[in-house]
Amino acid sequence: MSDTRKSHAELARRVAALEAERALTLRLAQTDSLTGLVNRGAFTTALCERLEAARASGGTVALFVVDLDRFKHLNDTLGHHAGDLLLAELGERLRNDCGPGEIAARLGGDEFAIISDATDVARRAQRLVQVVSQQQVIYGRQVSPGASVGVAVYPNDAAHASDLQRFADMALYRVKTAGGRRFSIFDAELRAETERRRTLEQELRRAIPAGEIEPWFQPVVDSLSGGVVGVEVLARWNHPEQGLLSPAAFVPMAEELGLIRAIDEAVFDAACRRAAAWVADGLIELVSCNVSPRDLLDPGFSRKLIGRLERTDLPATALTVEITETFLVQDMALGRRHIERLAAKGVKVALDDFGTGYSNLRALMNLPIQTVKLDRSLIADVGRDARVSKLVASMLHAARALGVSIVAEGVEDEAQALFLRSTGCDRMQGYFFARPMSGEAMDAQLRAARAEAPAERALRRASR
Repeated sequence: MSDTRKSHAELARRVAALEAERALTLRLAQTDSLTGLVNRGAFTTALCERLEAARASGGTVALFVVDLDRFKHLNDTLGHHAGDLLLAELGERLRNDCGPGEIAARLGGDEFAIISDATDVARRAQRLVQVVSQQQVIYGRQVSPGASVGVAVYPNDAAHASDLQRFADMALYRVKTAGGRRFSIFDAELRAETERRRTLEQELRRAIPAGEIEPWFQPVVDSLSGGVVGVEVLARWNHPEQGLLSPAAFVPMAEELGLIRAIDEAVFDAACRRAAAWVADGLIELVSCNVSPRDLLDPGFSRKLIGRLERTDLPATALTVEITETFLVQDMALGRRHIERLAAKGVKVALDDFGTGYSNLRALMNLPIQTVKLDRSLIADVGRDARVSKLVASMLHAARALGVSIVAEGVEDEAQALFLRSTGCDRMQGYFFARPMSGEAMDAQLRAARAEAPAERALRRASR
């Protein structure tokens, strides 16, 4: 063989090796390493291609989104390696169950998807539930995870890949909230919900600059005198058509849309301006505002808060900032910097939801926290359940020993109030005393209470 032919042959071998390496690299980039299925990126590309082909041919494409039930419980009880074994087995099952033209993918975690041209989507979805729910032996234990399946179909439900995925996810969520182990197909009810949500999103973006998200106030009372000593600030949406909306109706959406910080700032500024007059007139001593964990993770949070407070007439010493104890567990060092910076300006810090999972007494010993707020879940059975009453009493004793004042949230009846007063709880709030109210109503109540006080004191003196 001539040198030229040898050179060409060697070049051809190198080109072939490079092509093979490139193909392998591309395949690995498109494959989930644990299950061997198509990964999320390749799945999205495949779904878009299928929709384009169906658009040209007039065909249909069904998207099945599969999510395991109680997968976290399996990981927690048997360990993550057991969870990986289960996911690998499910990947194999889905691959073997796919018919001609179907694509199985792992989207991440315990979520899978199937792209199909199946016309009987209910039968296909039911089969997926059965396939995934089959028992498997892991570490000698029978495991049957169960599956929830959400389905959306092109072109009946959506014309674009992103909408098709979103609608299948909505159908899946409906199944999960109903207990799982079944399937749900996107329908008119979910479409109407989608339209309502889209409209509400647009209205929420407009509501913030329009001042429709406003502060409401719930009184905090002194346990001994029963008088109002402060208020907690709560957000309400004064919707022009739907009326007053609670935070549950818009806060989760605001967090998804990245609007929660704008809402927090607007409510904080309006609340401080409104409450400044009450503090100046001696009607209350404190104004308590909640802070979201997302804000607390911002290294500049405390400086920004102080800056906004200085633009209002509310004294720093009248403000209490409520933070969650779970945040302190996440980042104690950052929490310390925020708390110390606020304390240096006179702002008080309260540990909210105390007793719900961590009860971080170490934080109370090491940080300048002035108040703990006992979570309403602890208050529900005090005075009735002896064990709960002993637990709450011990928590009150520990907080008092550290020189921390105590506020009980969610007090709804007299039995709870009497028990908390008898065990030394400093302050209380809840429906037993007053529901949250608008700034106008709060102003009227505070001023009416002041007007009545002299007459009540005179009556008490006369009765002695």
